[in-house]
Amino acid sequence: MDIGRRIAAARTKAGITQQELADKLFVSRHLVSKWEQGVRRPDLDTAAKIASVLSVPSDSILSQEECIFNELQSCIPKGADIPQERLSSLVSRFLRGRPEKESDVFIRRYYLMHSFAEIALDQGVGENQIRSNLSRTVKRLGKFLKEECENDRH
Repeated sequence: MDIGRRIAAARTKAGITQQELADKLFVSRHLVSKWEQGVRRPDLDTAAKIASVLSVPSDSILSQEECIFNELQSCIPKGADIPQERLSSLVSRFLRGRPEKESDVFIRRYYLMHSFAEIALDQGVGENQIRSNLSRTVKRLGKFLKEECENDRH
């Protein structure tokens, strides 16, 4: 079952409307609707808040592993069939070419599965800065993987 269906099922079981859930989370009903339709996905922290409001275990909405997998899934080129060993090698090569701090944040998030809050606290910056930096790194990784896949075809 996808995340949206899990949220909808837990909300329905809790007997609250989308608007009531939105009010408790301080978000719009429209956003709750988008989560439930699968158009948008909550991040791990928001999923934990949703679970708390609905009185269900956090992992029943979104596990940390699933969240991190979803974040990284976006950088694999569409239609690419990269064997896991090759993907691991490419990611390692990509990270060796990045600045140390950027690689460290990436590794802490995607290998060690640290939260944005943990990384931000250790780096002495805000969570939004960590999110933004990681987003740029993931986009760079996606471009790198796309180029490598194109090179493999030639």
